[in-house]
Amino acid sequence: MNKKSKEPMQHFNIGEFNRGQSSKLLRELAENDKTAYILKNGKPLAVVISNARYERLLEAGIDIRDY
Repeated sequence: MNKKSKEPMQHFNIGEFNRGQSSKLLRELAENDKTAYILKNGKPLAVVISNARYERLLEAGIDIRDY
């Protein structure tokens, strides 16, 4: 069986979004089909995923809104 190697998820501090970097960070995530944690005071606050990745989850029968 061929396992796909997993990269650690990126993480961004909420302060980066507050300093006007949100558009750049979100565009980078979308273009590279990535996921990332948004941290506040070093603790996970939210997870952001690209729309393409979200669509693949839906096609696979996984709707994250159910969890």
